[in-house]
Amino acid sequence: MSSSIETRQATVNGVDFTYLACGDEGPLALCLHGFPDSAHSWRHLLPELAAAGYRAVAPFQRGYAPTAVPADGRYQTGALALDAIGFHELLGNDEPGVIIGHDWGAPATHGAAVHAPDRWRTVVSMAVPPGAALSLAFLTNLDQLKRSWYMFFFQHPLADMVVPANDLAFIDRIWQDWSPGHDGAVDAAHVKDCLRDPAHLTAALGYYRATLGDGYKDPALDALQAAAQEVPTQPMLYLHGADDGCIGAEVAESARAMVTPNVTIEIVEGAGHFLQLERPEVVNARVIEFLG
Repeated sequence: MSSSIETRQATVNGVDFTYLACGDEGPLALCLHGFPDSAHSWRHLLPELAAAGYRAVAPFQRGYAPTAVPADGRYQTGALALDAIGFHELLGNDEPGVIIGHDWGAPATHGAAVHAPDRWRTVVSMAVPPGAALSLAFLTNLDQLKRSWYMFFFQHPLADMVVPANDLAFIDRIWQDWSPGHDGAVDAAHVKDCLRDPAHLTAALGYYRATLGDGYKDPALDALQAAAQEVPTQPMLYLHGADDGCIGAEVAESARAMVTPNVTIEIVEGAGHFLQLERPEVVNARVIEFLG
């Protein structure tokens, strides 16, 4: 089994995806990135998953180059969950896989696991808690509302000018704020490669506009959209950085009272929002242990 990471292509739900792959045997381990991030976010975990016997796959999410801008214009969380299910249909070898998601990839993971439970035997998510914790934080936690300012800023046309300015300096600032003390230059550069084309940047902002604004929401995805707000029933591990500058650790702590006993919630010390890149040795070991 190869432990090197390869770049491959596949068409899922009518979208031409590029994805990183490591290992060609065993059940699928699908890793989903968020914003502002790329499939390279999983470069430390993919070889570990392959070594543990999984077919590890990390797509560039819809709209993130070199994956295509989707012709259907769907960026709601339900569409991301549908893509995850589509990847299992294509690469899952007719056996239950594991699904792992960070940031936007987290609710996509929750939605895919809830909507198609027979496809996934284990669930891992990071940085966005399962269930209603974040939604409630918007209403009750002014510190979190302040941290989430960018989500509301992205609804305004001004974002289309500010975010790409000065070679996407906005991305650098997000990484600095969300993972304080971590040098995210390498990964910010990967993100910029994904979003430098205006059509791809519009796609990435479209995720937020479909969630909080007037972005297109396909009624055909209503069930998947609702599933993304629910808590999976499979054995599930949720990890959150203690120093996360995007979603405060207190939001993750509040989720403990809102999940079922199958969910294990753990705070990773010495890590911010991009915990799988800041403390890969800790996160990888915990993920592999949980999947074992």
